Amino acid sequence: MYALVEILGKQYKAEVGKDIQVDLVHEDEGAKVTYESVLAIVDGDSTRFGTPYITGASVVATLKESFKDKKVRVYKFHRRKGYRRTHGHRQQYSILSIDSINA
Repeated sequence: MYALVEILGKQYKAEVGKDIQVDLVHEDEGAKVTYESVLAIVDGDSTRFGTPYITGASVVATLKESFKDKKVRVYKFHRRKGYRRTHGHRQQYSILSIDSINA
């Protein structure tokens, strides 16, 4: 059984007992987080789709950790103009452990 859930504007496949990496969730580590924006639930041969969400369905997850990804360098350059700019970016992510899918 798995569910397609929308978390912070992006869609993820959530299976019970699995971990998913999502954008930064502003909660404490070990906190329970409930998402009610479930788009679809697949259980064996039966499949339910929402319009856009399934009413009464939710996904409960535990926040395991938050971390920063490795740095990405952005370099801008205009030839023959003396224009050079370097900018760095580190995306922040959270690991969610899926506890249950409530249909």
